[in-house]
Amino acid sequence: MKILKFFLLLLLTAIIGISVYIAVQPNEFEVTRSRKLNAPASVVYDNVIDFKNWPKWSSWVEEDPNIIIKFSEQTSNVGGSYSWQDKNGAGTMKTLKATPTSSIIQEMQFEDFPPSEVTWNFKSSSDNTTKVIWTIKGEKLPFGFKAYTLFSGGIDKQIGPHYERSLEKLDSIVLASMKVYDITIDGPTYHSGGFYIYNTTSCKISDLSKNIHNKFPEIINYANTHNIHFSGKPFVNYEKWDKENNAVIFSCCVPTTEKVITTADNILTGKLDSFKAVKTTLTGDYINLKEAWDTTFEYISENDITFSENGPMIETYHTSPSDTPNPAKWRTEIYIAIKEVKTTN
Repeated sequence: MKILKFFLLLLLTAIIGISVYIAVQPNEFEVTRSRKLNAPASVVYDNVIDFKNWPKWSSWVEEDPNIIIKFSEQTSNVGGSYSWQDKNGAGTMKTLKATPTSSIIQEMQFEDFPPSEVTWNFKSSSDNTTKVIWTIKGEKLPFGFKAYTLFSGGIDKQIGPHYERSLEKLDSIVLASMKVYDITIDGPTYHSGGFYIYNTTSCKISDLSKNIHNKFPEIINYANTHNIHFSGKPFVNYEKWDKENNAVIFSCCVPTTEKVITTADNILTGKLDSFKAVKTTLTGDYINLKEAWDTTFEYISENDITFSENGPMIETYHTSPSDTPNPAKWRTEIYIAIKEVKTTN
C-alpha cells in the first residue's frame, strides 16, 4: 500500500512538473522559411495570391491527398479565402492585406486555437529571380496548444519542413508555367502597312536576339525624345536571312502616324505598302519564335501558297517584357508576305 501511495505521489509530482514546464513555455511562436525562386516577383505573387493555386504546391496536400478543400466564392486578392478538413482537424485561411508583387498578409484559423498571422514577402533581384520569405506567427497560446506542440517536437519541426517542401514545389510549378506557349496559324490576311522609322544592322543569326535587344532602345528613345507618336507596336523587318552563312540583316522599326523626317544618320524613315501575308501568333517566350517561323513556312508549303521572296517578313511585339514579366503571356505576331493570286473569269 505504501508503495502504491509512493508511486501515485511520484506520478502526481511528474504531472505537476510537466504542467509547470508546459505553462512556462513561450506564449508565442514564429516559423520562417525562405527560398530563391527562378521567376520574377510578379509571376510568383500572382500564383500565391490566388488560393486556387495552393493545392498544386502545398506540401500538406501532397502528404494527404484525401484532404478536403473548399474554396469560397472569392479566392484571390484581399478577401479571398478557403477552408480545409484533414485528419488533424479543420481550418480556414483568409487574405487580409496585399501589396502587389511585394507582400501578402493572411490569417489562419485552426480549430479553436487563436488565429495565426501568415506573411509573404517577395524580394526581386536583377537576374529576374525572387527571394520568397514565408512566415507564420501566433501569440496568446493556450495551454493545450503548447502541450500539443511540445509533445510533437515543437512548432518549427511541424511546420518548417512543410514550408520548405511547398516552396520547392512552388518554384517548379512557377517555372513550368512560364514555359507554356501556343502557336496559332491565323492564315492569309492583309497587313495594313504604313510609315515607320527604323535602324538597320546585320549580325550572325546566332547573335540575333542580343542585337535586337540592343538596337530597339535606340529607335524607341529617338521616337520618345522627338515626340514621335507611335501608330502601332514595334516590329522587326527581316531584310535578308542567310542561313548557310549564319548571317541576317534586319531593321528594328517603330510605326508612326505620319511620315517623319529624321535628323540622325542612323535613324531612317520607311513605308510599308499594304500586303497580303500569312499571319501566325505566338503566345509565349521568344525562344519559341524559331518554331513559330518554321510552322508558318510549313503551312505556306502545305497549302500551296506562293511565298513572296522580296516581300516583308515581319515580327510584331504586342507585349513588352518590362510590362508583362511572365513569358507565357508574351504575344508576338508574324507576317510573311505571299503573292496575290490573280483569277480570270
